[in-house]
This record gives sequence, C-alpha cells and structure tokens, in this order.
Amino acid sequence: MADVKKGHSIWTPANIVTCIRVVFVPVWLLMAEVLGGKVPTEGISLGMFAVFVAFCLLSLTDKLDGYLARSRNEVTTFGKFLDPIADKLVVIVSLCYLLERGEPVTWPLLVIVSREFLVSGLRMVVASKGVVIAASDLGKWKTATTMGAICTNLLALALPADTILHTVLINLAYAALFVAVLLTIWSGVDYFMKAWGSLVDEEPVDEAGAESSALTWDDVTKKAEGVLEAARAKGLTIGTAESCTGGLVEGALTAIPGSSDVVMGAVGSYACSVKEALLGVSHETLERVGAVSSECASEMAAGARRALDCDVAVSVTGIAGPGGAVPGKPVGLVWFGLSFGDGTRTVSEVFEGNRDQVRLQSVMRALELVSEAL
Repeated sequence: MADVKKGHSIWTPANIVTCIRVVFVPVWLLMAEVLGGKVPTEGISLGMFAVFVAFCLLSLTDKLDGYLARSRNEVTTFGKFLDPIADKLVVIVSLCYLLERGEPVTWPLLVIVSREFLVSGLRMVVASKGVVIAASDLGKWKTATTMGAICTNLLALALPADTILHTVLINLAYAALFVAVLLTIWSGVDYFMKAWGSLVDEEPVDEAGAESSALTWDDVTKKAEGVLEAARAKGLTIGTAESCTGGLVEGALTAIPGSSDVVMGAVGSYACSVKEALLGVSHETLERVGAVSSECASEMAAGARRALDCDVAVSVTGIAGPGGAVPGKPVGLVWFGLSFGDGTRTVSEVFEGNRDQVRLQSVMRALELVSEAL
C-alpha cells in the first residue's frame, strides 16, 4: 500500500508539524538558557514557567503530527524517517539541559541515548533483510513517561526550592524518570527479541515460522478445489475483492479446471481510488481508518458482492511488506471481509514471514473463510 498518492508532495500538514518541532528544539534550548535562571527562593520564576509551557507544547506536537498523518491518510516515508528523530532530539536536548543545571539525570541520559543508538542500528540491519520492526506500545509508554518526567522537573524548577510543592514535584519527576529508564531498557530488549531471527545466520525455529515456510501454492490450490466443490454442491457463486494479494485468491480458484461455473470474477482494488470507484468504499472510511481496517474490508466485500452479482464475496486488504507499517498496523497485518447471506463479517490476522509468505498465507486464510461460510 503506497504511503501517499503518486504526485503528492511530502509537505503534508503532519510533516510540516514534525519539521517545526525539529526547528523549535534549539529555539527552546536558547529560551531555556536565557529565561531559566536559578531555582527561585521565593515566588514563581515566570521565565522558567515559560520554559515549562514551551516544552509541554513541544511534546504535544508529537501527538498532533501522528493524528494528522493517520486521519488524513497521509503517512509518508519522510514522516516515518523524521518523526522518531524529532522525538529523540526533544528528549536528549531537554535531559542535557537538566544535566547542565545540576539535576541527577546522568544515568537516565546515558541509558536513553545508548538505547536509541542500539535500536536505530538494529532497524538498519534488519531493514537490509526486508524486515520492518513496528513501534511497540512499550516504546510509546517509554516516550510518554520520559516526557512527563521532564515536564514535571521543569515545573518544579519554576517554584521556590523551600516549598512542599517543589519537593513533591521533584520526587515525582525522579520517580517517573526511574520508570522511564526501566521502560527504556524493557522496550529495547523487546526490539531485539523481535528481530533476533534476522540477526542470526540460521532461520528462527518457531511454530509460526514453520507454518509459514511449509505452506505452498499446491496447498492453496487444494484448498481452492475443496471450496469450489462445496460451492458447486450448494449452487453458489464466489467473487473476490483483493488489495495486497493482487488477485491471487481468484488465481487459486481459477487454477482448478471447470471453476467458471462457480467463480464470477475479482476486483483488483490495489489503489484507494479503485476501492472507492468500483467497490463503493466510502471516502470517509479511507480518511478515518485507512485501507487496512475492518471497515474497509467489510465495504470491499459487500461492494464485490454487488458488483460481481455473486452469492459469496471475500475481500483482502493488508500490509504485505517489507515497508508500509504504521503505528498500530505492523507489517503482516491483513483484514478479511466475508459477505454472505444477510450480512458481512470481518477478521484480521498478523502473519509472519516475507512479502511472498504473507500474501500466500492471506490467500489461504481467505479460502478458509469462504470454506467456513459454505
């Protein structure tokens, strides 16, 4: 699935927000150096409070650019490259500033910087093998906890040192930073565990990998033959709507001689514009949740059933890889829709393996869904 439609600029609203965040980091640091001053002995330091507010706004832009990219269906390669760099820049620069002020953040800074170098290197290595490691929930919690700890520390520095509130906030900041360090280590280990099979010479031995490597096209066509026999026995016809499989489900069915009495056809809807024009997928669905979603799979299946005038229609839409992953939608995620009888149901799977393996497993799962319905 393409990141953005061909011909569109990389300067989407989300990417503009990300670039502003990168540019504002040194501006914020200069602001902190000029306005920060020392911890006040009485009253609130307005300059330090301004530094705190500016950092909060800087942190919130991370949520804003992510929301804009997903809601507008404008996730780009440029954005996926720059956004994590901006996040790391904000955290590292702010921790360096706190360290300069004498705050005890040496170990958190060392752990966080080391983890970022290691994970970035890991992603580069596994990417050369066609493997993409999607952001995990642990990583998101790590970032949120770190940002919260820094915000709390900055607010404490704006308050008089001899107040109870200052002491409470400082202790909360250190506690949150301790949790952030634990999450940093945990998420880093999690990344390496997920990518371990790509770091060793031999293939990882696990049930999912064994199933993926064992599946062949012959297995798929045997399943297709059973589906055709079941449909023929009940006098039903079949159609497909396919995105990431590119017509392979129909190909498996029509590989069987005599399938023309059951198979009505397929709509190869790789582009979102085709999903809208030929299958009736609503533009609002694609804008709100994207092409790889339960809603899109459901509308694709229902649209194929109408367009092909068949009794059973199955749809497939997913991320076969090696690229295309976005937060919440890893490589291997595939949504299936099945329109049959009075309604349409959907199911999702996350498959292991390379692009060919993901597509082959998707074809088999689509045939299994039709078989179950029959």
